[in-house]
Amino acid sequence: MNSMFCGCTSLENLILSNLNTQNVNDMSDMFYNCSSLIELDLSNFNTKNVINMNGMFHGCNSLKSLDLSNFDTKNVTKMNDMF
Repeated sequence: MNSMFCGCTSLENLILSNLNTQNVNDMSDMFYNCSSLIELDLSNFNTKNVINMNGMFHGCNSLKSLDLSNFDTKNVTKMNDMF
């Protein structure tokens, strides 16, 4: 999922509740520079296998709500510039 939505500067809303992330190991730059994104609920994300979250939300300057309540980061080794 590296850079999946990177640079989507006009994106304001995104529903990812049914996205299966159980085998994902790289979420780096996933929402990088999504500067218009206001709300993001990632509470259904399975992150147990993720090792790289570098820059995941970097440049998301308009975010008012971000739900990471179920994020499992015990295997993450890279979180540089995550926010």
